[in-house]
Amino acid sequence: MTQRTVLLACGSFSPPTPMHLRMFEIAKNHFESLGTHKVIGGIVSPVHDAYGKKDLISASHRCAMLKLALRTSDWIKVSEWEVNQEGWTKTRYSLQYHRNYINAYIKACCNGSTSGPPPPWMPDEINNFSMNNSIGIDETDSVNANYQFINEENDNFSNNSVQLKLLCGADLLESFATPGLWSPEDLEIILGEYGLVVITRSGNNPEKFIYDSDVLTKYRRNITIITNWVPNEVSSTMIRRLIRRGESVKYLIDDSIISYVKMHQLYGSCNKNTTETVHAFSS
Repeated sequence: MTQRTVLLACGSFSPPTPMHLRMFEIAKNHFESLGTHKVIGGIVSPVHDAYGKKDLISASHRCAMLKLALRTSDWIKVSEWEVNQEGWTKTRYSLQYHRNYINAYIKACCNGSTSGPPPPWMPDEINNFSMNNSIGIDETDSVNANYQFINEENDNFSNNSVQLKLLCGADLLESFATPGLWSPEDLEIILGEYGLVVITRSGNNPEKFIYDSDVLTKYRRNITIITNWVPNEVSSTMIRRLIRRGESVKYLIDDSIISYVKMHQLYGSCNKNTTETVHAFSS
C-alpha cells in the first residue's frame, strides 16, 4: 500500500530562493516514480524571529515572500505556526505539531466531529476529503497533545495515518555532526519517528557522511537521499550579499520577491545611496 506522505521544510527562508521550493518537486517526483509514497502535500515552516540568525528579518516579511513565491503552486503551502509561537521552536516539535494536527483532523472527519475550518497549510487532498464536513481542530492545541492516529477499516485516508518527513538539503544533514547544535534526543526523534528526505547534488557523498555517523547509520532506513541532477547554487546568503552591494538579483529569485524587497527596503537595500541601490538590484 502506498504511504500518504507530507513533506515539511523548516528554515529561515530569508529570502526564499527557487531551490528552497524546487526541493519539494524533486522529492515528490522521486517518491512517485518509485511508487512507495504518495506525496499529498508540502509545508514550508519559517523559523521564529527569536532564532537570532544573522540578517534574519521579520517573520511577517519572510512569510509574505514565501506566499508570493508559492502563488503558482497547487500543493506547497506556508505554515505560520512556528512564527506565531512565543519563541523559537525546535524542529522536532514543529514536526510533531503538524503530523498530529493532520492525523487528528482526518480522524475527526472519519468520526463526524465538528469544529472550525482547517488551517491554511492543510494539504488540499485532505481538505477535499473533508469538504462535505465542517470539521477541524483548534490550531492553538498544544504541540504535545496526545492525539490518536487513524485506524479505521475502510478505504481512502481512514485506513492509515499520514506520514510526515523532514525535507532538507545536504547542509542540514551535515549539521547533525556539529557538536552541540542538535541534542541526541532530538536527533533520535527526528530520524526515528519521522525520517529525512535529503536533496543533494552531484559530487556530494552523503552515504559516506552517514556511514561516519553512528546515529545516522542507526536510522539509515529512514533517510532518503535524492540527487539533484540540475544543481542551483543560489543561496539566500548570496542573494542578501548582492542586494546589500546594490547588484542585480534578477533571474536569481522570483520577480515578485525582488519587488517586495524593493518596496520594503530589506537586506540593506536602503542605505546612503538608496535610490541607486534599489534600482540596481531590481534591474
